[in-house]
Amino acid sequence: MTTTRWPTRLWLVRHGQSAGNVARDLAHASGEHRIAIDIRDVDVPLSELGSAQARALGRWFARGEGNGRPDVLLASPYLRARETARIFRDAGGADADEKVCADERLREKEFGILDGLTSAGIRAVQPEQAEFRRLLGKFYHRPPGGESWCDVIFRLRSLMDTVSLHYAGREVMIVAHQVVVLCLRYIIENLSEAEILAIDKAGDVANCSVTEYVHDPDAGKDGGLVLARYNVTAPVDEDPVAETTSAPDAMVAARG
Repeated sequence: MTTTRWPTRLWLVRHGQSAGNVARDLAHASGEHRIAIDIRDVDVPLSELGSAQARALGRWFARGEGNGRPDVLLASPYLRARETARIFRDAGGADADEKVCADERLREKEFGILDGLTSAGIRAVQPEQAEFRRLLGKFYHRPPGGESWCDVIFRLRSLMDTVSLHYAGREVMIVAHQVVVLCLRYIIENLSEAEILAIDKAGDVANCSVTEYVHDPDAGKDGGLVLARYNVTAPVDEDPVAETTSAPDAMVAARG
């Protein structure tokens, strides 16, 4: 008898709207060079709307709309992701005693010297980095002290090895960040640079949206995870209180 290497179902969720997302929108609207955040990115909490989005997501899963409920909750150590996972669980998305396990490999992409700069700020304060990014593209450009998308992918390959080793046959949810969701798609679906950047260019990953994979024993020689749905906003769209948002992450300086 063949045993699966992968979870039965894997959900990828971007955290709810954060206070940093709000500050970023204000900075871009007013043409500022820097986002007005005076705390570490790791400590940026959910906004009030972000908390409502996480509750909406939990209620949606509690109603059975999520195609099951996770029995493993993995989250980025960043406060906004941990808060999203906790509020989701407490709203009925998972059992009340389910522990939220933080994994540092799920952290936000690190921006180094570009941290906190808007697109205009990069061009004004770090014009050399703006040019490097134009030449190399966002997939390979690594700002000093920061990461490229490839660097994020390196650590997420290790994360997926852990998921395979410890959570085979389980129902797993990962709560993290926009770039993490996209890079996990790149890994799981064996995409090319061009393919994942085209998905990114088509639109932002919405806050508290659901990307779902299902194990298919006929996918490859040993079975594999097959995409069932991507960037589904129904949990928030259908809620009478919450509102869908899909801005880039707070400290993402520029989009390509």
